[in-house]
Amino acid sequence: MSKKDYYVVTRPQGGWAVKKEGSQRASAVTGTQKESIEIGKDLAKKSQGELIIQGKDHKFREKNSYGNDPRNIKG
Repeated sequence: MSKKDYYVVTRPQGGWAVKKEGSQRASAVTGTQKESIEIGKDLAKKSQGELIIQGKDHKFREKNSYGNDPRNIKG
């Protein structure tokens, strides 16, 4: 399976969406950021990609890697 990154983003209509990198359509739409993060985390783990989370201020606030991280970081 190829690595795919997923984004948790706000929606103009309200709520939150999980979008796969390069895709126009959302993989999931939820009412809360927490729900979108859980769904995005599962999808990123399955694809061994990353989950990038957008805050309410539309700035990306967090990035988590679930794949083969090239950096050697303990902990």
